[in-house]
Amino acid sequence: MRASLMTTRALLLLLNCLVIIELMTHLMLIEVCGANSMSSDHHFPGGRDRFLHENDHDDVIRRKMQAFKESLSSPPSSLISPSPTFSPPPGTTTNTRVFHVSSYGADPTGKADSTEALTKALSDASNSISNGFLMEGINNLGGVEIHLDGGIYLISRPLRFSTINVGNIVMHGGTLRASETFPTDRYLIELSASPPSQNSKETTTSSSSSTDQNLSASSYSFEYITFRDLMLDCNYKGGGIAVINSLRVSIDNCYIVHFMSEGVRVESGHETLIRNSFLGQHITAGKDPGERNFTGTGITLMGNDNVVSDVVIFSANTGIILSGQANLLSGVHCYNKATGFGGTGIYLKLAGLTQTRIVNSYMDYTGIVAEDPVQLIIANNFFLGDAFISFKSVKGVANGVNIVDNIFAGSGNGIDIVQLDGPFGDVDQILVDRNSVKGMNAKATIARSSVHGNGSTYTADFNGVLLFPNLIKHVQYTLSTSGNTFPNYALRNVSENRVVIESNVPAPTSVYVMVDQGFGS
Repeated sequence: MRASLMTTRALLLLLNCLVIIELMTHLMLIEVCGANSMSSDHHFPGGRDRFLHENDHDDVIRRKMQAFKESLSSPPSSLISPSPTFSPPPGTTTNTRVFHVSSYGADPTGKADSTEALTKALSDASNSISNGFLMEGINNLGGVEIHLDGGIYLISRPLRFSTINVGNIVMHGGTLRASETFPTDRYLIELSASPPSQNSKETTTSSSSSTDQNLSASSYSFEYITFRDLMLDCNYKGGGIAVINSLRVSIDNCYIVHFMSEGVRVESGHETLIRNSFLGQHITAGKDPGERNFTGTGITLMGNDNVVSDVVIFSANTGIILSGQANLLSGVHCYNKATGFGGTGIYLKLAGLTQTRIVNSYMDYTGIVAEDPVQLIIANNFFLGDAFISFKSVKGVANGVNIVDNIFAGSGNGIDIVQLDGPFGDVDQILVDRNSVKGMNAKATIARSSVHGNGSTYTADFNGVLLFPNLIKHVQYTLSTSGNTFPNYALRNVSENRVVIESNVPAPTSVYVMVDQGFGS
C-alpha cells in the first residue's frame, strides 16, 4: 500500500509538470495570435471571429487538464484497502475489549448504588467472544478487562460473573464499598459457581489429592482470573473476596478492610496467588486501643498449592488460617492481634498433614499455632514481642518438622520460643535448632552440656532446653580426665531428659554430652 501511494505521487508530479508546459504553450500561442489579429485580421482565415472561437477552444482544453489534475490529487480507490470494522459492546473503548464501568452508568463518587451497572459490565465481559480454551471446558476470553476507572463504587450485593467456565479476565483500577444493606454473610466479589457460605463446615483435603492432578476439568469453575489494584471496603458487613473451586487466580496489590468475616477466602480449587496486598479489619498501624476487640480472619486457605507472599495483615483476630496442603507463606507480616490479647498470626488446622512452608516472614507480637504438625518448615522468620510457636496436640503426632534459623526477640518474661499444647506420643524427624534468641527461653530438640567434677557420677540435665518432656533418643558423650589413672566410664541412665554417666573410680573429669530428641533409629 505504501509503495503504491509513493508511485502515484511521483506520477502526479510528472503530470503537473506536463500540464504546466502545455498551458505555457497555449498561452504563448494565444498571445502571439492576439498580437497578429490586432494588426491584421486577414492573417487568420475567418478573421477575428475565427480567433475568438479558437481561444474558447483553448479554455476547454485548460478546463479538461485541470479536471485531470484534480482526479490525480488522491490515490485511486483500488489502491486503498478497506479497514475492517468492529462494533464494540456498550461500555468498551473502540477497538478494545476493555469494559469501563463508568460507561455503564456506575457512579464513581460512591454516592449512588452502582450494583446494576457493575453487574452488567461483568456480565458483558464474561460473555465476550472466546478464542480457544485454557483447561478443557474453560473458555479463553483473551485478557478482557473490567476497568473501574479509578472510581469509588457503592454496591448492595456481591459482584459475580454471570457465566462460569471462563478464564483470562482482569478486574482492576478502583474501589468497591459495601452499602449499609449489604448481606453480612456474603463477599464483595464472589468468584464461584454458586454463592459461598461462610458458615459452611470447613473441609480438609486428603493426601491423595495434594496436587490436584486427578481433578477433572469440569471441577473448576474459573481459570486465570486476576483482581489487581483494588480497594475493597466491606463496611463491617461481610467479606472481601471469595475464590471457590477456581484455578490459577491472582489477587495482586489489593487493600481489603473493614471485613467482619474474612478478607480473602479460598476454598477448594488450586494455585491461588495472594501477593503485594494489605488486609485489616480496622485501618491502623499498630498500638490500636481497640486491638483486643479485633475479630475476623485476614486470609482463609481451604485448598492446596496456594501462595501468600509479601502480604501485610494489620488487624484481625487471626491473620491466616490454613487447612490445605502444600501451601507457601513468604514475606508475610502479621501484627493483626497480639497473642497476649488472644490473637493468632498463623493457624495451621490440617492436623497430621500440614505440608506447609512459612519462610522469611515477620510475626509481630502474634505467633504460629500448628495442630499435629507433619511436614512443616518454619525458617528464617522474625518473631517479635514474645511471639512464639505452639504445637497443639490433636492425636499427639509431630513428624517431619524443621524450625530453624529464626530470630526470637522478647521482653524477658520467660516465654518459651516453642511450646507444646497437650501431650505428644508420636514424635520423629523433629529439628528445632540454630535459632537466635533474646529475651525469651530457647527451646530445641538438640542440646549440648558439659559437667565437671572429681567424683564417679556425672549428671547432665536438659529439661531447661529440650522441647519434649522425657524424650531423648540419642546420646553422645566425650570425657577428659587429668588424673594418672584410666577409669572406666558407662552411660548409666537416660530418663526425664537427664543423662547419667558413671566411672568405676573417682577422678577429675570433664564430661561433654550431646542429645537429640528428634530422630529415631
